[in-house]
Amino acid sequence: MKTIGLIGGMSWESSLEYYRIINEELQKRLGGMHSAKSLMYSVDFAEIEEMQRADNWEMAAHVLSDAAQRLEAGGAELVVMCTNTMHKVAKSMQRAVSIPLLHIADATGSRVAAAGITRVGLLGTRFTMEETFYKERLEKQYGLTVLIPPEPGREIVHRIIYDELVKGIIRDASRTRYSEIIDELVFRGAEGVILGCTEIGLLVSQEDASVPLFDTTRIHAEAAAEFALGEVSDGA
Repeated sequence: MKTIGLIGGMSWESSLEYYRIINEELQKRLGGMHSAKSLMYSVDFAEIEEMQRADNWEMAAHVLSDAAQRLEAGGAELVVMCTNTMHKVAKSMQRAVSIPLLHIADATGSRVAAAGITRVGLLGTRFTMEETFYKERLEKQYGLTVLIPPEPGREIVHRIIYDELVKGIIRDASRTRYSEIIDELVFRGAEGVILGCTEIGLLVSQEDASVPLFDTTRIHAEAAAEFALGEVSDGA
């Protein structure tokens, strides 16, 4: 079994889910008392969020690359960054270490393509929905057409993530609003919807949608478990 290095804290709410899912997957696959060999370096999300707002991605890349190097020095054989948005700096991080970084968009794109879906909705932070680092990877490498909500919907999705979900606040009204935004994407032709922020799965589940939902937290964590067992390549 390979050792997984997790970069958490973005937010710690979803980092908990990564640890749980990875260990559940290893126990399910291996049985008995097996659990994952893993390390976690958890950052202070307040510092990362400030860098996001200041558009200081270079500093964010430095901080997260340092975290990846620390994990590698501690014996990790794979880096898993427990966030979607910060994969904006994934290329810089990969250059900083000699072990693979398991890209969340690769794990997700593979799962969506395997489901036979070609038109997919994407929910996430503004950075994930509006910038190219995530959408273009899905489009160019996995042949997907990626749909995002119109501006009012993007504002709602982003605000709920930062004002509620990263703080562990779960509101029925927010779930209803997300469900409505998903319905709007389906009306525009989405055959499935990517929950492209690792906290969204804390709010929305499959019963809230009429099309398949792809929870990136679960998909990424399952891919990490498969890599630890040598079942898949890193895909970086």
